[in-house]
Amino acid sequence: MAPGGNVYEDVTESCTDYGVKSSLRSCGSASGRLGMTSNSGVHELLKCPVCVTVMYPPIHQCPNGHTICVVCKTKVQNVCPMCREELGNIRCLALEKVAESIELPCKYSCYGCQDILPYHSRIRHEKNCKHRGYNCPYAGVECPVTGNIPFIVAHLKADHNVDMHDGCSFNHRYVKPNPHEIENATWMLTVFNCFGYQFCLHFEAFHLGTTPVYMAFLRFMGDENDANKFSYSLEVGGNGRKMKWQGIPRSIRDSHKTVRDSLDGLIITRNVALFFSGGDGQELKLKVSGRIWKEQC
Repeated sequence: MAPGGNVYEDVTESCTDYGVKSSLRSCGSASGRLGMTSNSGVHELLKCPVCVTVMYPPIHQCPNGHTICVVCKTKVQNVCPMCREELGNIRCLALEKVAESIELPCKYSCYGCQDILPYHSRIRHEKNCKHRGYNCPYAGVECPVTGNIPFIVAHLKADHNVDMHDGCSFNHRYVKPNPHEIENATWMLTVFNCFGYQFCLHFEAFHLGTTPVYMAFLRFMGDENDANKFSYSLEVGGNGRKMKWQGIPRSIRDSHKTVRDSLDGLIITRNVALFFSGGDGQELKLKVSGRIWKEQC
């Protein structure tokens, strides 16, 4: 299957797209209440017939009274999926008032969020919910896949053919002919399983001002608060020389471009890289090695 195929799309509207069963557990919360939810019959009434998730304003309806959420209205090209009537721009104001008056579980409940919140609080909460899906961290393509970490790891392996490595230390040899022809490029070399977490190693070629450079950095597959519990070091070298970098992995909540533009990684100019490579400077031969460790609390 090609990367970014439809089977992975729209997880932000429906966690159950990946076959993950939605569940709620009883637990306290500062941002939302747990325990008693609104009547399940009302929840069924508010479910969109296309994405099968609870609708919230604006809710649209066709002349026959069938309702649909605003996201799916565009997907079905303004045609009611129930009766094939044109949807137009008719709002179901009565159902919108119902939606605003009840409490709903966070749409990321299938990823572990236990909060039940009023409508307006739910929208604010979901924008920053720590359980929301992660974007695919694969560099070099704009992959639309979103999901939880186990799903993203499986996707990287199956659809992007990314190498998987168990252990907290690594060695790579990067060889590229005609390095002068590479002006802007990015590669994800490996995903590491270390301490039960996953890390992505990136290697990029770009211009820093007018100087062509290479940059290596590590991203953590999880949120920033967990990423900050780790440190890593990278060494790049060859021909008897090497350079070293030590840093904290960035969360994949930050795109690889964000990390690159912040220069938060090991940077080496093309001239130095070619010097490390030896020979006549016509081929890039770099050894990238490193290790990951957990900081003491």
